[in-house]
Parts: sequence; C-alpha cells; structure tokens
Amino acid sequence: MRVLLVEDHLQLAESVAQALKSQGLTVDVLHDGVAADLALASEDYAVAVLDVGLPRLDGFEVLARLRGRGKTLPVLMLTARSDVKDRVHGLNLGADDYLAKPFELTELEARVKALLRRSVLGGERQQRCGPLVYDLDTRRFTLEDAPLTLTQREQSVLEALIARPGRVMSKEQLAAQVFGLDEEASPDAIEIYIHRLRKKLDGQPVHIVTFRGLGYLLEHRDA
Repeated sequence: MRVLLVEDHLQLAESVAQALKSQGLTVDVLHDGVAADLALASEDYAVAVLDVGLPRLDGFEVLARLRGRGKTLPVLMLTARSDVKDRVHGLNLGADDYLAKPFELTELEARVKALLRRSVLGGERQQRCGPLVYDLDTRRFTLEDAPLTLTQREQSVLEALIARPGRVMSKEQLAAQVFGLDEEASPDAIEIYIHRLRKKLDGQPVHIVTFRGLGYLLEHRDA
C-alpha cells in the first residue's frame, strides 16, 4: 500500500517516512503543496499525510483541491496550530483525522493504520480469499493458518489484489501500488511478481487469474 507524506520539515519528514516504511508501506515524500497537488491528481494512494503549513500551497488548499476533484482518499492532517478553528476548518474541508505537533510516531502509525483499514478493507481488520487471510494490523498474510513468506514487492501486489475482490487490476494499476515516485514504475516487472506469487500459492484453491489485455484477478475456487 502506498502513502503520500507531505511535510516541509525535512527531519520530521524523514522520521515519519522511516516509521511508515518500517510497517511495510511504500511512502512518497514531498515538501511543498504544489508538488502534493500534482501527485494527488495523478497518482494512486491509499492514504495521504498532509501538513497544514506548506510552502507554495498550504495544506488546506491542497485538501480543498483534492476534494474538489471528487477524491475520497483518506487524509490525516498534521498541524502545529492549536487553534480549534483551524482543526474545524480542516475537518469541514474533508480531512479524516488531525494530529497536532509534536506527536509520537507510534500514534501517527496507529492513525494511519486506522485510515488504511477504513479505506482499503472497508473498516475490517482482515480480508479473506478462501484460505488466504490478510491482517491489516500486522500486515501479514497467512495461508491455511500458516505464515506466507513474501518479499516487499510480492506483498504489495498481493495486498492490492486481495483488497479488491472481484476486480481485475491491470499491470499499470498494480505497478502504481508497488513503485514510489522516486522509482521507475515497471508494469513488465509485475509479471515477475505474479509468477512468484503463483508458485507460492501452488496447490491451493486460491488463484491469480490472468485476463489477457486486462490484468489479474485473485479468486477462490473450491476443488
């Protein structure tokens, strides 16, 4: 799952990014509102962590533009402002949560996880496809109640597939979930990860089905 972090304080941005990456998330880090607005208009994220006091375009305007495009992406706003009116303004613009600086990284991680649970799994803690179970709190897959060992890339692909039951995902859509802004998104590399995942699911009633020219679908078929 891919998170956008927009914070102009470089040291804080690095600390938050490392904390989120330690949870297995792909994190894009930007430092100004204009860049954030462009990324939110063109990229696919599961959650945005957005500072209010950004240069070039403040967080309120970035949020307003996001909601003006009809996007329901969950947004956690960060602010050094203690004024209740500012928090109310952000919530009225469509922020999903607020966190005042200074904050503990563990609290931010918990809030991001809660937003991910809401946006990706519809509020549920687990997603199932037959004997394959994904637990968002631990960000672990189990297969027939046994841990499924995956690389970070394989994990990202399987997360995207299990979070969208019954939906075919193109290689481009999967690549957008796997690769960050500072990486070359390679749809062709997705074929390699799909091949590896199929080997790990071999012999199980959970299959990755190919729809030629369209993409891939995760499905459960009884024997």
